[in-house]
Amino acid sequence: MSDAAYLDLSDLTLAYGKTVAVERLDLPIRKGELIALLGPSGCGKTTTMRAITGLLKPASGIITLDGKDITRLPANKREVGLVFQSYALFPHLSVFENVAFGLRLKRLPSTEIVKKVEDGLAMVGLGQFQGRKPAELSGGQQQRVALARSLVMQPKVLLLDEPLSNLDARLRLEMRTELQRVQRESGVTMVFVTHDQNEALALADRIVVMRDGRIEQLGTPEEVYNSPVSRFVADFVGFENIFPVKDGQLQTENGLTELPIPLSAQTTGLAWRPNMVRLGEGRFEGEVLGVAFAGGTREYLLKTPLGPIKAEMDATAPAFAPGSRLAFDLPTERAAVLDRM
Repeated sequence: MSDAAYLDLSDLTLAYGKTVAVERLDLPIRKGELIALLGPSGCGKTTTMRAITGLLKPASGIITLDGKDITRLPANKREVGLVFQSYALFPHLSVFENVAFGLRLKRLPSTEIVKKVEDGLAMVGLGQFQGRKPAELSGGQQQRVALARSLVMQPKVLLLDEPLSNLDARLRLEMRTELQRVQRESGVTMVFVTHDQNEALALADRIVVMRDGRIEQLGTPEEVYNSPVSRFVADFVGFENIFPVKDGQLQTENGLTELPIPLSAQTTGLAWRPNMVRLGEGRFEGEVLGVAFAGGTREYLLKTPLGPIKAEMDATAPAFAPGSRLAFDLPTERAAVLDRM
């Protein structure tokens, strides 16, 4: 097991028949961490979660939890909780009975069940809703019931599958805060699966960006957001102007362009977010193809000798009209330096 790893996935290969979905994955997770598995559909994040829960048998590799090999243990012996995307609440049972369901299967004494359920509902702020049915609750409240149902089982690891995808924007923001609070107060190790970069950045201690069944980048939200290591990660976290680098020069649609700052030999690309592009001054010139008001900013699409450039300016600045030509620059010192294209 990796040093300081509480949940450790070692050399894990997962397959559906002859189709390999995850290949030789190594992922150590520390106790009490909140980890996000982030990536597009088909990247292997849900498959990895299924293997941790025991719903998918690995083709090879080892899963250890709290020093114990759980690779071949059945799901009900793993001390792993799971909150489904659909919540999976029993519609005919009250909130209390939904939360108590797993505890009753364990045949705990009634007094202990009552205490655990009441504590669990209090933790998620639903103590006053014990007698309601799921249909009488909002989506956010149903999500909290599902969370409480898992927490009362005192899992060593809690897995959440796209936990906020069924909620509207306002409720998603509220539930982010709620998940962080519950995780902090309970101390439970959490792994959540998401395709939403904003959700991962807001919630996670560390983010695992996955691509084609492999880890493309593992780091803190700040590291992934500010310093993507590859074109795939850069594009996924909002760098919309990405160029290969060849022989220390920017490779564009019209050939190579010299850069004012020398680059290391390992640099294979540079990437800029739209708000990193300097408009109104610089060594390049482009034509404004389109402009869109986006509240606090204006978004621009430029036709340039380098190729299409997306830029952004504060909405309080004078607007550039479509068809106008203007100078711009791509400040090398602000760019994300990519190791892989």
